[in-house]
Amino acid sequence: MPMDLAYLADWANLLIRWLHLITGIAWIGTSFYFIGLDNQLDPPRDGNPRVKGEQWAIHGGGFYRKEKYLNAPAQLPEKLHWFKWEAYWTWISGFSLFMLIYWGQASTYLIDPAVMDLSPGVAVAISAAMLVGGWVVYDLVCRSKFGENERNLSIFGVALLVVAAFVACHVFSGRGAFLQIGAMTGTIMVANVAMVIIPGQRKMVAAMQAGQEPDPKYGRWGKQRSVHNTYLTLPVLFLMISPHYPMTWGSQWNWVVLLAITLAGALVRQYFVLRQSGRNQVMLPAMATAVVVLAIMLMPKRGPDIAGVDVPSFAEVQAITASHCAACHAARPSFEGIAAAPKGVRFDDPAQIRRWAQAMRQQVATEAMPPGNMTEMTREERQKLLAWVAAGARAD
Repeated sequence: MPMDLAYLADWANLLIRWLHLITGIAWIGTSFYFIGLDNQLDPPRDGNPRVKGEQWAIHGGGFYRKEKYLNAPAQLPEKLHWFKWEAYWTWISGFSLFMLIYWGQASTYLIDPAVMDLSPGVAVAISAAMLVGGWVVYDLVCRSKFGENERNLSIFGVALLVVAAFVACHVFSGRGAFLQIGAMTGTIMVANVAMVIIPGQRKMVAAMQAGQEPDPKYGRWGKQRSVHNTYLTLPVLFLMISPHYPMTWGSQWNWVVLLAITLAGALVRQYFVLRQSGRNQVMLPAMATAVVVLAIMLMPKRGPDIAGVDVPSFAEVQAITASHCAACHAARPSFEGIAAAPKGVRFDDPAQIRRWAQAMRQQVATEAMPPGNMTEMTREERQKLLAWVAAGARAD
């Protein structure tokens, strides 16, 4: 008996997502380790003029001694370890997921007619253009005279993020916009590895194999892009998990939330970078916490007002969920492309409706569900569902 395509798609989603997590952990771990190593180097005890610094460490029951050269050692070692496939497979798996979910089901996840009524083809084209354009603009600025000043480059990077976040949140659905910025940022990060860091390192190795001193500019460029990547990791992790939290992207000011939490992530990363250098700047995580708390307190609460709304009968609630929710959230979903109820949430019988009432409340209040309001749930219907939940989600 042939397997259902939606069932196979769910397995593909799971396995690719698992690969994405595995390789992402490996890539981020490597990035954090080497940035930490750079920040903890001590002057070489033997006075070797080629060595920038060394570190002694203990881990896993053994002692380690690591050295970093100012440019290159006197001769190329017989065996040289490279770090690239963690980055490549993180992007390959992440981009595969993005295509499978946000491009393959653009009308459901990438498009919200209330934001901008796009055809799937146009939405995917804009998304692809932002992915490519983000890298091209960033890379050109980094290679320019303007990019030689790290302060100027940082200001430009923030400005680029603000513009990209504003545009994405005014073109795509809130959920799609957050993942679009995550995909764009991840593309910049992996392109830094594939287009700058690794090619530069290959030229350094080739120079040594030819008996020449490597050009130190490749080391500078590689370090610059590596530092940029490490500050982007925590914001990207937030964007990866954001689909599960519609209160972050469900507001009309979602682009501000995106920027606030991105800033908070960068501040936390800066704290760890400085701490590795022996500076314990506790104000940085305190500032990050303040930014998030401020965003939570000041963001307008999206959702219909239920003051004065009569609590509907359970029969009315069942009718609303049957019309707008049960096509996907059922033991046997009838919506094309859905093999099983998302997250196991069901609204196809009375007990299940009551069981998942609180989960439904947040999704209905933020208008995250139905996705893009494809079933055209009215404001009055949302008010009734919220009033019913607030009254205790009774079945009488």
